[in-house]
Amino acid sequence: MLDLVTAVRYVDPLRAGGSVPGVVETDDLGTYVVKFTGAAQGRKALIAEVIVGELARRLGLRVPELRLVDFDPAVAVDEPDAEIQDMLKASAGLNLGMDLLPGARDFRPGMIAVDSVEAGRVVWLDALTGNVDRTVHNPNLVAWHGRLWLIDNGAALIFHHRWAGAEAAVGKAYDLSAHALGGSAPDVRLADEELGPLVTVPLLEEVVALVPDEWLAGEPGFDSVDAVRHAYVTHLAARVVLSEEWLPEGFATPEQLREAERRRAARTRAGRPAWLQEVPDLHGKPSVETVWEHHFDEG
Repeated sequence: MLDLVTAVRYVDPLRAGGSVPGVVETDDLGTYVVKFTGAAQGRKALIAEVIVGELARRLGLRVPELRLVDFDPAVAVDEPDAEIQDMLKASAGLNLGMDLLPGARDFRPGMIAVDSVEAGRVVWLDALTGNVDRTVHNPNLVAWHGRLWLIDNGAALIFHHRWAGAEAAVGKAYDLSAHALGGSAPDVRLADEELGPLVTVPLLEEVVALVPDEWLAGEPGFDSVDAVRHAYVTHLAARVVLSEEWLPEGFATPEQLREAERRRAARTRAGRPAWLQEVPDLHGKPSVETVWEHHFDEG
């Protein structure tokens, strides 16, 4: 199991993401970005964070350290937002913390050098785990000390939202044409050759074992937590073998992305009443840049 820490101070919500994670200080003197079980995405987003994040770490990609966070809503009694309070009150117990990287900034193409090998490994991992949420508009990557770090993997493992259809999705190819690293000429075939053999059943069992029992308990269609763990391992192990069916083969150029965005925005405006025509369209774009150091007071 991941190391367990206890929340001692709720510092600030991070409103850039739909899950509204919070910056939390803990009894190990650490500061973490915590995702809560009471958020709209629920426990499955946390399960995906653990499985994908720890798999990425074991494949040599950079992911901030993860911790289980024992959270008592009483430490956030001063949070003024009523909706956030409701979420926090629904999140008593185990939640998931990601080590806060002070000064990390949302990745943008050209911000730091990312070669085709590293880009290929990230894209390959996202293709394997069905993570379609690492896009040019919402990269879920940060630059820290000149290096690329993966964050926010909660949208991955799409299959676990409907286990009845999971078997049919084992070889499914997901559209990653707008991937945040598409402009870095990702060498996904090299990544498949190098990383595929590493994703073994024992490795997947090791990673899935890190998910707390209580996040897996009560899953419809399964009679035990062990059965749920086995389902994750079986699905991902089978998917690795079928990589030729899902390896992404093309990425949109900046011009193509701009044209697609222009057309999408035009369709959106066409469906609006006249009084909404000039409202800015933020579809797929974070409302603010995530600069983590601005969300806590070192004093």
